[in-house]
Amino acid sequence: MTILKYGAPSLREISQPVEKFDEDLEKLAADMFETMYAAPGIGLAAPQVGVNIRLIVIDIRDGDESAGRKLILCNPRITASEGTQEGDEGCLSVPDFMEHVKRPMKVAIEAQNIKGEPFELTGEGMLARAICHEIDHLDGVMFVDRVSPLKRALMRGKIRKLTKAGKW
Repeated sequence: MTILKYGAPSLREISQPVEKFDEDLEKLAADMFETMYAAPGIGLAAPQVGVNIRLIVIDIRDGDESAGRKLILCNPRITASEGTQEGDEGCLSVPDFMEHVKRPMKVAIEAQNIKGEPFELTGEGMLARAICHEIDHLDGVMFVDRVSPLKRALMRGKIRKLTKAGKW
């Protein structure tokens, strides 16, 4: 699948709830995992591949089976958060850019699995960061929006230069 880049209008749209839990949704999630791994990344939201639904895939294992698991989150909603963490964050839709972003240290969510069954999940550290980042995508928010206005302006300037040079 093609990952949309910063500037694509659809990345700013609010995604619609997943309503059909069928083989097409399972195939989309599988294709999203494949695309995410190839990029490579640890999370991908459906809007990043041009599908305007509330679907996220996450895998923070980075080859370490004990570090987590593959997650498919349909219609995720943060129900609680606590603490803060600050650290560098990147995005597959803004390749080759990393910026310091503040996120909650711990989040609790409600979501549905790929079959539509509701579940709750608590994530800490990197998982909390990934969940927040990907849910932002579902709401038309990008990590660029979470950095200082000066850093955002600098990033936009670099992206304009890359675009003019045909490298974006």
